[in-house]
Amino acid sequence: MTPIKREKDAIRVACAERRDAMSKEEKLELDSKIIQVATSLVSFRHADIILLYAPIKSEIDVMPIFQLAKEKGKRVAFPKCNKEERTMKFHFVDSIEEMEPCAYGIREPKEENEVYDPELTKGSALCFVPGLAFDVYGYRLGYGKGYYDKFMHTFKGSCVGVAYTHQILPSLPKGKYDKHCDILITEKGIKTLKTEK
Repeated sequence: MTPIKREKDAIRVACAERRDAMSKEEKLELDSKIIQVATSLVSFRHADIILLYAPIKSEIDVMPIFQLAKEKGKRVAFPKCNKEERTMKFHFVDSIEEMEPCAYGIREPKEENEVYDPELTKGSALCFVPGLAFDVYGYRLGYGKGYYDKFMHTFKGSCVGVAYTHQILPSLPKGKYDKHCDILITEKGIKTLKTEK
């Protein structure tokens, strides 16, 4: 195991434990505040397409954004993972009923649902990105599979990191394939990102 992976794994464990320790009441309150911040973003209002994630474990529940986006006439897509290639594609969804538990127990769209193609699909897109931790530069730490890092390198729209304040660290160990988010939001609002020196 490389030193950077060892360091990342230690941070993953600590951040997951901190998130899991939140009470149900605290989580509901903070999630609600984060949804308000997310849906008040100028980039959310102007986006034609919203790319969401289906939360697992103690991840921030962004599912209320789905209904709000649909009410505003936006198209919404969720990721479907290819475990062999460790890649993911977003598929458009009109109803939550079109999703089913798949890879890693995550609810995913059905294979036949239309695929969002960053190169070909018309309309501006905004992607909400989960993570175990983020740093003040917008870099994220996920579960270590690399799905979002690969996608973010091909995505032309804005990526919004979604986090609780306690998930934001001064810095994270970074590999050459790590990609930072454009915006970071918490229950306290939009986090001003620092620029790397």
